Amino acid sequence: QEKTLSSIDNYLEKSNKITMIKRGNYAWEPTLNNMASERLVVTIDGMQIFGACTDKMDPITSYVDVSNLEKVAIGSGQEGTEHGHSIGGGIDLKLPTPKFNGSGYKSGLDLGYETNGNYKATGLDLGYTGHSFFINADGVYRKSDNYDAGNTKEILYSQFEKYNMSLKSGYKFSDTQSIDVNLIYDKATDVGYPALPMDVSLAEALITSLTHYYKSEGKVFKSLETKLYFNTITHIMDDTKRPIVPIRMDMPGWSDTYGFYSKAALIKNQHHFTLNLNGFYNKSLAEMTMFSNNPEEPDMFMYTWPDIRTLYSGIFIKDDFHFSEHETLASSLRLGYHSSEIAKDVGVQSLEIFHGNVDEQNDRFLISLASTYQLKKDNYNLSLGLGYGERAPLVSEGYGFYLFNSFDNYDYIGNPNLKDEKALDVNLNFKQKFNDFEIGLETSYFYIMDYIIGELTPNVSSMTIGANGVRVYTALDHASIFSSYLNSSYKISKRFTVNGTIGYNYGKGNNSENLPLIKPVSYFAEFNYNTPKFNAALQLDGNGNQSNYSRLYGENETADYAILNLNLGNVFYHKLGKTILKYGVENMLDTNYSTYADWNNVPRQGRNFYVNLSFVFR
Repeated sequence: QEKTLSSIDNYLEKSNKITMIKRGNYAWEPTLNNMASERLVVTIDGMQIFGACTDKMDPITSYVDVSNLEKVAIGSGQEGTEHGHSIGGGIDLKLPTPKFNGSGYKSGLDLGYETNGNYKATGLDLGYTGHSFFINADGVYRKSDNYDAGNTKEILYSQFEKYNMSLKSGYKFSDTQSIDVNLIYDKATDVGYPALPMDVSLAEALITSLTHYYKSEGKVFKSLETKLYFNTITHIMDDTKRPIVPIRMDMPGWSDTYGFYSKAALIKNQHHFTLNLNGFYNKSLAEMTMFSNNPEEPDMFMYTWPDIRTLYSGIFIKDDFHFSEHETLASSLRLGYHSSEIAKDVGVQSLEIFHGNVDEQNDRFLISLASTYQLKKDNYNLSLGLGYGERAPLVSEGYGFYLFNSFDNYDYIGNPNLKDEKALDVNLNFKQKFNDFEIGLETSYFYIMDYIIGELTPNVSSMTIGANGVRVYTALDHASIFSSYLNSSYKISKRFTVNGTIGYNYGKGNNSENLPLIKPVSYFAEFNYNTPKFNAALQLDGNGNQSNYSRLYGENETADYAILNLNLGNVFYHKLGKTILKYGVENMLDTNYSTYADWNNVPRQGRNFYVNLSFVFR
């Protein structure tokens, strides 16, 4: 990370396959393979968590901080279905694994400041690790005022304030068994969304889990990991700080999830098996109250998510078959039972206005298959994967009621009669090394059947004042998404390296219309200088003109851009531990720009100087 206190959003965006949709300066939504969160499975250490906002203001990634995590695992397409069904892939935000190494006490303090937005961040970490017990606590506080786009243009309603605290403790019963307990509390307040008509007064999450680990000394059965978890989310949208709105609204939402998984590892000859049995129960409820400007008229109330209950249970089986030291065939299967129910009668009655008879309960059986051949040699790697997968519609797609989308300016109605979305995918990855030069290609193609998207419904009045009309979720017969990235790096000397990436993406439906939010041609180049105690990097980051935009779904053409970043870092060792200093400037030339992923073309940050100081004590 260029910054010790980098946000999880900035961290994820380093991946070629991930782009973050920005509706403001906080809580960016991850997309993977040009597919947004409804086509992904995003988990925290294998735990299913569902946002409580009908406007997608609270992606799962917004409820953790980098201080909570050990790493992020990304699985493309059907390779990412260990924890659930998806089309585009899976993102698992992994918590630290238990360690009983007897290292004793440790502590750390992080301080960060950025000039753009007067952004301040502070982190504190305290821990003790023995041979049979450990405990660790950390907290992060972040606060930002409105940021400035290029040419010092202030972006109103881009402020936010966030607290994140976590506690993790574990006990080792023996060499084979241990348990740990995790608790994460995350609270964001006064969050502005300049690209949306409303802000957020509260986004709050409590994430808890209890995990049991068993390591076997047997020849076949190697380990068993079992987790029980619960999380609850409260999200409150409001417009009280907006000076002029057609009508005042309150839009709170709640999401509670109970779940478990039990994961086993086995080895038999050349076969390495992974089995994961998992399940969850989720309750999603959201409502809207419109306050009349006329005291003689009553306020209007409705459920935008009419208390949807979702029950899922499934099993994942994977076999890594090692042909030889260099060749592996990884094959996986996920089978799942998915049931959703409308708990509020008024929700059934509301949806029957548009769909006739609506069943209170909808049961589905889902399947996922994947197989990947991998060849690893000293100077090159090759992998070829094929997959087929299915997913059920999410709550908004199936049961949402008058959800306003400011991207295309339409109200959206859910459709409980939607079919499962299905996809075939193929991916190819190749990397070749020539002494100090390395080049690689990663490419993927998705053929998606019953592609869920909103379709204009004539002669239906919108609920939102100023909206263009109403769209009801329906499905295209099929759609295609393709992406390809060429990566290269060259080691000029022991200290100097240079690397670069260029990418191309394409997406179109069977109606010959471009799909929305497909990344245009992109490029990235970086020049690095490294010593044991100092590093420097100069970066060029840019996109081409987005000419293949989707006018039908509310997009417009986005101009090309290029920005320069300079990142520097020092490390100082002393008797108490070490001190790390990271500093630099982003968008050095103060370019005013927005990307295809910036909701309603709200510009990104202009020039920003930053400094992060970390003290690590051992």
